[in-house]
Amino acid sequence: MQAGVPPSDVSEQTGELEISIVMPCLNEAETLAACIAEALSAISSCGVAGEVLVADNGSTDGSQEIAASAGARVVAIAERGYGSALIGGINSARGRFVMMGDADGSYNFGELGKFLARLRSGSDLVMGCRLSRGGGRIEPGAMPWKHRWIGNPILSRLGKIFFRSPVDDFHCGLRAFRRDAIKRLNLRCTGMEFASEMCVKAAVAGLKIDQVPITLRPDGRSRPPHLNSWRDGWRHLKFLLLFSPKWLFLYPGLFMFTVGLIGFCALAPGPVKIGAVNLDTNTMLLCATSMIIGFQTIFFALFTQAFSIHNGLRNPDPRIQKFLDGNPVEWGVVTGTLLFLAGIALFVFAFLKWQRVDFGPMSYADSLRIVIPGVTAMAIGVQTIFSGFVFGTFALSEGRWSK
Repeated sequence: MQAGVPPSDVSEQTGELEISIVMPCLNEAETLAACIAEALSAISSCGVAGEVLVADNGSTDGSQEIAASAGARVVAIAERGYGSALIGGINSARGRFVMMGDADGSYNFGELGKFLARLRSGSDLVMGCRLSRGGGRIEPGAMPWKHRWIGNPILSRLGKIFFRSPVDDFHCGLRAFRRDAIKRLNLRCTGMEFASEMCVKAAVAGLKIDQVPITLRPDGRSRPPHLNSWRDGWRHLKFLLLFSPKWLFLYPGLFMFTVGLIGFCALAPGPVKIGAVNLDTNTMLLCATSMIIGFQTIFFALFTQAFSIHNGLRNPDPRIQKFLDGNPVEWGVVTGTLLFLAGIALFVFAFLKWQRVDFGPMSYADSLRIVIPGVTAMAIGVQTIFSGFVFGTFALSEGRWSK
């Protein structure tokens, strides 16, 4: 019989529990027993079939024995990391629903009831919210000021913008979810960024996400937390950016290419004077550089999106699939070659102009006004050709090369 489970509450057909409370653990001897007792009490108060599962990540302070004697089921997770411990714990859980929370005493497992209510009403993921804008409360000393006012709000805001998630507190460690729905997300992050990965992939997959206000308490440990503010903050930010090629690549690339193109076209006929400022070939060269960088950045967005879909990191996108099915190698070679030849033609034109003056001195501005477009067309043409071949590798790996 599982710890904390009344015999009559276990399904006779499947043995499935309604709730598993999973606690990642690495040397939490000071607070673990109290957290388990609180979780078992919450299960009993809610009158549900449940268990407390401690996903131990290699504790050396006797946490395993403490957890077992307190009534929890202990699962050893060999691969180190917060995410690794939780992935192992979720995979080992027997409940239809899973609540996860740290074993340091900072979260109140007695709040189980309101999470269960949202799950029973159809939510796939229910996030706890510690921040005031979501109705939560942070007790004095429970969260460092840089996490409360800088890191957490900024990263959570980026998550809402990038992925249109309703979650106000992306990094809250107390959350509950349908186990089958979360397992389908194929969560992979092994570190603290696991918290962001779950929110992001749930939003991208279209899961029903809800949140409930909770209270964060000061943890009961005498040692420093495992969290490293700057390292783990960067890992969270890096994950958000890598999982959002639109914001990392596409939008900046479109901006750079568009601004560069507008300036390039304005300066192509001749110098432009704005007030006392004269814009000429130097500015034109800067605009050309912006176009080239922007153009390649747009392709980076397409590469990343296609790669993510190809490797199961994101849901299939019909637009990307249509593009990959549309002979991208041939498209890239033809389009890129035409651009490259246009650049060569401009160089020939510049050469002929130089010939007219018997290869003597020419107007510096006049020659650059031809050479810069030529170099730009050649560079973008080469980028297009090679980008087409990169997209072709996806067809090759899918066995569609002969199409």
